[in-house]
Amino acid sequence: MERNYAIDFIKFFAILAVVIIHTFPRDHQLGYFALDNLSRFAVPYFFAASGYLFGIKIRKNPESLNYFKKYSIKILKIYVSWLLFYICYDVLRISASDGNLTQGLFRYFDDLTALNLLYYGQGTSGYQLWFVISLAWSISTLYLFYKMKQLNLLVIIGLFLNVAGLFGQSYSFFIELPVTSRDALFIGLFYTTLGFCFSHPKSVSYSRSFSMETSALLIVFFLILQVIEGYWLEKILSAKHGEYFISTIPLTVFLFIFTIQNPQLGKGLWVSKIGAHSLGIYAVHVFVIDLVDMLLSNLGLGHVSQHLIWNIIDAFLVFSISYIAYHLIQKAKTRVSKWWHGGKVVT
Repeated sequence: MERNYAIDFIKFFAILAVVIIHTFPRDHQLGYFALDNLSRFAVPYFFAASGYLFGIKIRKNPESLNYFKKYSIKILKIYVSWLLFYICYDVLRISASDGNLTQGLFRYFDDLTALNLLYYGQGTSGYQLWFVISLAWSISTLYLFYKMKQLNLLVIIGLFLNVAGLFGQSYSFFIELPVTSRDALFIGLFYTTLGFCFSHPKSVSYSRSFSMETSALLIVFFLILQVIEGYWLEKILSAKHGEYFISTIPLTVFLFIFTIQNPQLGKGLWVSKIGAHSLGIYAVHVFVIDLVDMLLSNLGLGHVSQHLIWNIIDAFLVFSISYIAYHLIQKAKTRVSKWWHGGKVVT
């Protein structure tokens, strides 16, 4: 199947949205209640895009098990590598603090439980890594149901769990879910399966039942509805802040319909080239945010974080540095690989 450039094109805006979520302070009206809620399409789209691309490979691969193993190992390598990076960074931060080193380290490693490390992706300053480990679990479950020919059942189960997970977020105002719902079970599984379903050849003909103009208008409509839903729940009902909403479901559906309708969208553009490296930017950007915050604090400029202009500059600064940093990491990785295998490193 021909490469779909629209995925990388939209991924650019999705990873920018993630950076905005993590850089705007929560007490900022514009950032928290508008840009934050507007940006909540990002992670569901990442899950859906991963499921879609996985489905494209699996459906046309007679040795699907080998590809599944290869893909799963790739995800786990990414997760473990960045997990170790953030653990090392955290240990250095603790060592540089003025408190009791031994006590600080014991307290830190007490939070690195097997459940946090192997399922929730929590316990380190790299809190965003929950997405990577959730993707690994989601893909594994998806492949199992695919081999059992029970995808329709998984869609129903995933949708039910996704809606139920809302009660661990903003909708806990009505009923409190006793467990955290930012994980594979409540978010990753449904959206990954949704993307996988769009990899079916019939999805192309289905997407044609909507005009591109209709899809675009519906995307705008559900984006606005997502902002209103988040604002209404948190500001009006004083509920907890949510990371996804009911409106996120149709928004992701029409984003993917639009993606399938416009496979050449963004071809050759720098936006798409950056979007192709969204996972790398995603992994490193929290570290960059921390460095920028420390720099401001050491310069006595911590107060500027409350200004809208700085928040906008901060988001684009973190985004740009994260992309450059990831690009440099990849170049260094290539050089080390060549050296390790006895090749000549070209300068």
